[in-house]
Amino acid sequence: MRTPRPRTAMALLGAGLVVMWSSGFIGAELGTRAAPATTLLVWRFLVVAALLGAWLVWRRRRVGVRDLVLHAVIGALAQAGYLYGVVAAAGYGVPAGTSALIAALQPVAATALAAPVLGERATGRQYAGLALGVAGVALVVAGDLRAGGAAPGWAYALPLAAMLSLVAATLLERRTRPGAGIVAALAVQCGVSAVLFTGVAAVTGTLAPPADPGFWGAVVWVVVLSTLGGYGLYWAVLARSGVARVSALLYLTPPATLLWAAVMFGDAVTVPALVGMGVCAVAVALVHRAPAPAAGRAPQRGERRPEPAGR
Repeated sequence: MRTPRPRTAMALLGAGLVVMWSSGFIGAELGTRAAPATTLLVWRFLVVAALLGAWLVWRRRRVGVRDLVLHAVIGALAQAGYLYGVVAAAGYGVPAGTSALIAALQPVAATALAAPVLGERATGRQYAGLALGVAGVALVVAGDLRAGGAAPGWAYALPLAAMLSLVAATLLERRTRPGAGIVAALAVQCGVSAVLFTGVAAVTGTLAPPADPGFWGAVVWVVVLSTLGGYGLYWAVLARSGVARVSALLYLTPPATLLWAAVMFGDAVTVPALVGMGVCAVAVALVHRAPAPAAGRAPQRGERRPEPAGR
């Protein structure tokens, strides 16, 4: 069997990331129809932490103290912080597609901060692509607001805060380069998220799951597709490319989410949304056609370059 070429393999990983990442916004809407956001999140992470923890025990994998601490902080930011904002937004009525578009502003923040934090330099073409992505997001969100959605105006800040939390986690991971592999890293991150959400759910009285089978269907959805698939592919792609490129792929998750929502929930796809999708697609093409920036700072004399997590 022939091994896929590196470019083909990256294209497949990128496509998988877009599909799996967008599934999280659909899962949030499915789950919050039957239970509060914290209930969905706590059971999502209890299930994932149990599965991955059992895998670590079976494989007898050990995680060093440094990696354990770093992955715990990354998990608190990339999963607890990011997902609470996304799921809570769905609970307040922000449409899945719109929430995905707001969260997709991440490439702008990540690329802008990657230069001072990581030493990654974006090209003029990449910055032009990122600016176009902002315009595409603005078109869709403005159309949703004009349509008079059910969500209060302040609820649109929730996916924005979620996006900033994911940016912080991404930059921390690239800056520190923790080891332990993707599966072990996810096990630690999900374990920390399970503890955090269990505490929040216990305090707010939302720990008990509903009897609705639809809720458990949503849990299975977000465990398999969104957590194991989406987060696993996010860190895998990040380990093989710069922050600008992996972040730019998230511009394609809003169109994918809008299509999911149209098929599953009957959500209307408006003209501004279609225009915004096209603008976002052009933005991703611009970012990915530009030469790849050097990832991270150059190692000093006598210093080994750290290996990306998950390799």
